[in-house]
Amino acid sequence: MTAASADLRDRQLRQLRHLVGELLGRNPFWTARLEAAGLGGDPERALPDLAALRRLPPITKDEVVEDQRRHPPWGSNRTYSQDRYTRFHQTSGTTGTPLRWLDTDQSWSWMLDAWEEVFRTAGVGRDDRVFFPFSFGPFLGFWTAFDAAARLGCLVIPGGGLPSAARLRVMLDAEATVVCCTPTYGLRLAEVAADEGLELGGAEGPRVRALIVAGEPGGSVPATRERLSRAWGGTRVFDHHGMTEVGPVSCPNEAHPDVLHVLEESYLAEVLDPESLDSGEPQDDGGYGRPVVPGEVGELVLTTLGRLGSPLLRYRTGDRVRPSARSAEELGRPELALEGGILARGDDMVVVRGVNLYPSAVEQVLRSQPGVAEFRVELTERQAMAEARVLVEPSPEVSDAETLARDLEGALRLAFQLRLPVQPVPPGTLPRFEMKAQRWVRR
Repeated sequence: MTAASADLRDRQLRQLRHLVGELLGRNPFWTARLEAAGLGGDPERALPDLAALRRLPPITKDEVVEDQRRHPPWGSNRTYSQDRYTRFHQTSGTTGTPLRWLDTDQSWSWMLDAWEEVFRTAGVGRDDRVFFPFSFGPFLGFWTAFDAAARLGCLVIPGGGLPSAARLRVMLDAEATVVCCTPTYGLRLAEVAADEGLELGGAEGPRVRALIVAGEPGGSVPATRERLSRAWGGTRVFDHHGMTEVGPVSCPNEAHPDVLHVLEESYLAEVLDPESLDSGEPQDDGGYGRPVVPGEVGELVLTTLGRLGSPLLRYRTGDRVRPSARSAEELGRPELALEGGILARGDDMVVVRGVNLYPSAVEQVLRSQPGVAEFRVELTERQAMAEARVLVEPSPEVSDAETLARDLEGALRLAFQLRLPVQPVPPGTLPRFEMKAQRWVRR
């Protein structure tokens, strides 16, 4: 478990015991797993401390998918009767079969509490007007953010079902002060604003004072964050991340924008060595998964302490993160701090000629160079070895695309000690995204 105050750990232990007490005998999915791990019976005796939970083997998305296949349509991870559930959502399915999720009013309120903390750390309050420039689909993040902003007392402004230019006009006419979107779509909106002659900032400062971004690592990538801020007239950019399976997970650090903090009042968070998890074997202490040391990259494993109706315990998120070695006093918050935010999903990281390439690291290099409007990384395998090339769409002001490509190749070689071919493509060639960008493509 991560280092935090004794009071926080005591609160987490009380929540964990309450959660396990609710699940045993009610939730078929978790009752069997808890009992098999020796965590059945009285939660206070079975869980003398938080470390006791390490006897429970971590669970993967594939196992949850399989449970939903065997018990359609929702799976057996339900603690209460069907009439208690009022919300349905599902994952995007970009990394496999979509997961369907049901929530009770209690679970929904718990997630709104977490989102309100995200808003508070970004300085959002009752006087703000929050614009949501996306079409509302079955993805959880849209709805939790919208409801949480309304519960805070903000004026919430939906932008679904509109083209980007119309969304910008609604945003500006309504005098929105905060916008929630993906980093990629934030850049796209700025691009459209320039084409339409719409000013996002001027001598008096930005017209939107804060962008809250999620869905991609860009909000924690310094070069992308700087580009977003500049494109929006100097606005502040705040990162955040979450998942349909677990809810809103992290909040920004206002003083240290390269750091995300896990909301440990709501989650029990572990950062574990992926190889030790993949082995499926317990460690010497009987627990599953070797905790990494601060500064080492590991996989984020989460337990949802308050989502009683459909929880996950020790869920392997697939997210690669680096716990900070900086102290809570230096960072100003006691919760687990992730340097650089979410570095990559486990299935996004690729090894090219012995070098680990994380999407966030590649994006930092490419966004640091002027003249890149959009990019894509294409991955191929030759004789069981991965190869990568980068497609780059130059900005309109670039007069020599070949020189830009050579400069980018040099910057990538310097950063990774690896030659990655860079190929320029004509303007308008690469796709623009409203949702999560799919820039890493396997061929």
